[in-house]
Amino acid sequence: MYFVDTLDVPGLGNRGYLAGGADTAVVVDPPREPDRVIAAAARRGVRITHVAETHVHNDYVSGGLELARITGAAYLVPARARVSYARVPVRDGDRTPVDTGLALRALATPGHTPHHTSYVLEDDGTAVAVFTGGSLLIGTVGRPDLVEPRLTRQLAEAQYDSAHRLATALPDATAVLPTHGFGSLCAASPSGGTDGPTTIGQERLANEALVKDVDTFVADLLAGLDDIPAHYARMGPVNAEGPAPVDLTPPRRADGQEIAARLAAGEWVVDLRHRVAFARGHVAGTLNFEAAGQFAVHLAWLLPWGKPVTLLAESAEQLAAVQRELVRVGIDRPAAASTGTPADWLPPGGVTRTFPRATFTELAGALRADAATGARPSVVVLDVRRDRERADGHIPGSLHLPLHQLRDRLGEIPDGTVWVHCAGGTRAAIAASVLDAAGREVVAVDDGFDAARAAGLTEADRDPARTP
Repeated sequence: MYFVDTLDVPGLGNRGYLAGGADTAVVVDPPREPDRVIAAAARRGVRITHVAETHVHNDYVSGGLELARITGAAYLVPARARVSYARVPVRDGDRTPVDTGLALRALATPGHTPHHTSYVLEDDGTAVAVFTGGSLLIGTVGRPDLVEPRLTRQLAEAQYDSAHRLATALPDATAVLPTHGFGSLCAASPSGGTDGPTTIGQERLANEALVKDVDTFVADLLAGLDDIPAHYARMGPVNAEGPAPVDLTPPRRADGQEIAARLAAGEWVVDLRHRVAFARGHVAGTLNFEAAGQFAVHLAWLLPWGKPVTLLAESAEQLAAVQRELVRVGIDRPAAASTGTPADWLPPGGVTRTFPRATFTELAGALRADAATGARPSVVVLDVRRDRERADGHIPGSLHLPLHQLRDRLGEIPDGTVWVHCAGGTRAAIAASVLDAAGREVVAVDDGFDAARAAGLTEADRDPARTP
């Protein structure tokens, strides 16, 4: 008998896997924190003998090297991957025993990266599951544009071939277990966000790479690619060099005076509270990245590489959880931290700042009232969604600055009160904090974009090039 346990990392939209038999196991594409993986193996009562990477990851810092070091496991890495550490190079067709009757068979599946390798889990010689990494995802494939722009079309074609290789080589009942695609920005299209489970047979009927001809697939894939998160350019080199061991000890504590000094020095001070609490009262100059969902991805995308960051959390437990999220995206050691409320974070005599929140219905009312004055418009509508989202509909006359571009383009925002929105409120809250820190009068639209449609605010625009 065999087992496969999922190591879910929802903040990144990724999954790693622990697979094994009665005594020993392999970990595929492990998350950064080795203690979590070791605890999962302990619950199964198995020893980790192998750690396997499907590719050198671009979206997160892998825990594979440290896990292999701690456990003494063999570290399996595709032979064509250029890395700086000792590993067991894996080539197409290699078979690695995992437990009695259980083995991993390597299948070269280039496309997400040139060296990408999938691993077929075989039980007594029968394929029962395939760990597809960033190759065959649920309904789509991993994006092919994260390595080198000149290789993108070539890798897109390789993704098509790799998907067909998996579909041809494996039985319909084989479980498909991708690393990316559960909200990950490594998925080539939004269809990669479905949760599963799925099999080779199901993907053969529905996956974009398996139901379209190669020319249509490649054209659609390339047309649908969105911006690459800035921190992806740093994750690949970190993983190739070999990540440092994780340090999850609490950061040094900062008082109100130190927080004020760090803000004055231009450092980032990040308030992790819920966006509603932040809007009601916060330390001037702090930025709000609510500790939920994909906050670590947003923070890593916006934070200049190497800039010191101080964390403001509601509790020690929240701070510890956030540290785990941040090490996954290469933010290893906060400069300082503090827990409590804004009263604990202010210097002597300091006061908090606030800004209002609103709905799309209230925005519609503000726009009508503004138009009725006949004067120069005082309401500025700012859309911070990504290009692909805006292409499905936007508010006419709104300014479009994707969140990851906002800090560099603040000068493009006209005078007036900025009503900032996204698709659901989270990114709008981040943007509102950036604008507030820059001294702008801001209203955070904390509402789902369907409400904008219901309020009659939107029009469709399928051509992102037409957006203002």
